Amino acid sequence: MPLQPWMKLISVDDHLIEHPRVWQDRLPAKYQDVGPRIVEKPLSEGGPNAQMWVYEDRIYPYIGLNAVAGKKPEEYGLEPVRYDDMIPGCYDPKARLADMDIDGVEAMMCFPSFPRFCGTVFLEAEDKELALACVQAYNDFVLDEWCAAAPGRLIPIVILPLWDVQASVAEIHRTAGKGAKGISFPDLPHALGLPSVHTDYWDPVFSAVEETGMPLCQHFGSGGATSIPQIAPDAPFAVMINLMGLNSMHATADWLFSPALHKHPKLKIGLSEGGVGWMPYLIERAGYVWRKHRFYQNINQDVEPLELFKKHFHGCFIEDDFGIENRHTIGVERITWECDYPHSDSFWPASRKRASETFANVPDDEVHQIVELNARRFYNLPAAANKPAEAGVAG
Repeated sequence: MPLQPWMKLISVDDHLIEHPRVWQDRLPAKYQDVGPRIVEKPLSEGGPNAQMWVYEDRIYPYIGLNAVAGKKPEEYGLEPVRYDDMIPGCYDPKARLADMDIDGVEAMMCFPSFPRFCGTVFLEAEDKELALACVQAYNDFVLDEWCAAAPGRLIPIVILPLWDVQASVAEIHRTAGKGAKGISFPDLPHALGLPSVHTDYWDPVFSAVEETGMPLCQHFGSGGATSIPQIAPDAPFAVMINLMGLNSMHATADWLFSPALHKHPKLKIGLSEGGVGWMPYLIERAGYVWRKHRFYQNINQDVEPLELFKKHFHGCFIEDDFGIENRHTIGVERITWECDYPHSDSFWPASRKRASETFANVPDDEVHQIVELNARRFYNLPAAANKPAEAGVAG
């Protein structure tokens, strides 16, 4: 059956492009000249001016991470270099709402762009006092400006000062008190030079996450350049795009064989943009490895990986027909949907149409779980009336 008109699509992976004054409007005066700001410079000698971010003494030449919504695939190419190269929904929350209405999407959760998916631009900073102020300024922008434009429709996800565990704990509690619903966390922290999930370094963070009930959202590729699948130097970029889901597979295996999930039984982990079709194989393989090899390794001897997976993980997909065909093996209750606006994988402005095709042979109750109810449960979103008779919506 097609997607029912009363079903509300909640996307758990989208992206925002920060407007030029996000940090200038929020940082103390002493940081105005070194905090993130937009400047105009030519990308090449004699070329036209581009708008680009400058932070401390570093230049970031592309302002719009893959912000190609509204373009045809034949028009994809270099990242946008000016705000007027993008449609306003990339950086204006009111315009985003209009684009969501065109697309038939009720709500979406947006990851950062300039700071990268989990704020690792600030991890690289020289002045960590400034970096902490930048993290807090970004989170305040998300909570007080971006999501405040449409409470309930724009779902706030925040970033952490990853270089400081205690500051991260404080920021988790501060932002939870302001209404944050999720935390963006590196899929492979060790690839950033940070301790891995196999250590006890992150325990205070994970405990704070449990206390606030927010999921850790691990967007694939958030572990930085060294975490991205290594491809042949002469291979087309398409090879890397094809392999990006391996990051989510790697992250899942790390968690399943780490002590973290055993010490933090309430932890929720969202695998953002990683797809779901690979899950049955990886979990089956993890079970085989655990049964054969646990006895001589320093891993938990009592709890099978499948049990941990069912308890802690959820994934999402844009287009994953194989995953939907195998949804009962994965667990319908662990699958969510994403739009990925304004990135090139998105189907905007036809996301609802594509979702309807995806779910053509899926019963309504399962579709409703995947496109809406699971996201409400994972991200502690309020329930909503759905069916026409309940909500007064025309069929």
